[in-house]
Amino acid sequence: MKKWLLVVLFTCATSQAAEHEVKDLSPGRLLLKSGEIAVGISPAPAKIERVLIILHGRLRNAQTYLQSGEHAAELAGQSATTLVIAPQFLNETDVAAHPVADTVLRWQGNEWMTGGESTAPFRLSSYAALDEIIARLGDRQQFPDVKQIVIAGHSGGAQVVQRYALLGHDQPALEAAGVQVRYVIANPSSYAYFDERRPVAFSHAGCPQFNRWKYGLADLPAYAEGQTPTQLQEKYLKRDIVYLLGQQDTDPNHPALDKSCEARAQGPYRLARGRFYFDYLKRLQPQGLNQQLIEVPGVGHNGDGMFTSPEGQKALFGQ
Repeated sequence: MKKWLLVVLFTCATSQAAEHEVKDLSPGRLLLKSGEIAVGISPAPAKIERVLIILHGRLRNAQTYLQSGEHAAELAGQSATTLVIAPQFLNETDVAAHPVADTVLRWQGNEWMTGGESTAPFRLSSYAALDEIIARLGDRQQFPDVKQIVIAGHSGGAQVVQRYALLGHDQPALEAAGVQVRYVIANPSSYAYFDERRPVAFSHAGCPQFNRWKYGLADLPAYAEGQTPTQLQEKYLKRDIVYLLGQQDTDPNHPALDKSCEARAQGPYRLARGRFYFDYLKRLQPQGLNQQLIEVPGVGHNGDGMFTSPEGQKALFGQ
């Protein structure tokens, strides 16, 4: 465990906010095969039984989500056994605005959200970066006590978690070690569907891209090579996934809501889109779905409110 943490190199990074660049750089650097990824990480407990990997959204505010994860673990009484990791997927704008080493991975725009490849120092899918982090956590020499890995995100981060749960490569070493992996998807603007069915009627001619990745399985990224749509569906339906939906996330004009025709075909607002998607999955798996939908009363589009709620704590830390 200590050896692994030694490769997280801490720097004192301060930043000036600009309109499009990330506000704060995460202080840690985690060494991967193709470069370093920026990361925030909580103080490591003496015995790590659970690792919470919490993903930011379009703002790339990893430290904000690190704090939410730490707060949720504290409220749930799980801090003594939980390590929280918040990767930060920097883009070219961030790197232009802030001094970072040439070895730090960066992506073009928001391409990291859909599994796109980094632009430097080498080409690496953001999903492959997550694969590496998760595989490292399965190393029994460094993490002998880990029993569960939870991958969670809110809003844009939840979109990443949902698509990663769909495309993510198998981790046979984790299965052999008996490490459970759970995905917590909180209030995303959209979901990836497995076929052309959608809950809301729309004009196919007026929305010809409705089934392209990230909304469907057409034109998948290179990371998905070798996996057929049938295989992806079968694998996804077997995942341990919790859909965490705020009952007040019902504003069809929310400024951060995806209002494209592709997204509107999934429902008018996030709560409806999540309910529709879960119903769709139940139709795909009529014999019973090994996934949960949990609604959070009194909470809208608020990541901290979602994860620190009693329902959020259950999703993140419940069995």
